[in-house]
Amino acid sequence: MFGLGTPEIILIVIVILVLFGAKKIPEFMQGIGKGVKEFKKATTDIEKEITDAGKTDTRKDDKS
Repeated sequence: MFGLGTPEIILIVIVILVLFGAKKIPEFMQGIGKGVKEFKKATTDIEKEITDAGKTDTRKDDKS
């Protein structure tokens, strides 16, 4: 994965701990989790709208 080895990942984790502090990381991760959840919900809604639009278009063509 991107050529990152164990030493690089450990260094990144240490830098994040130093920059944000141990108390802020759970809040940060919770925010990321909420963002991912909203993104998945939005993509599901868009897929549903596209599917529904395709079904209604097909029905209109059949009635004509």
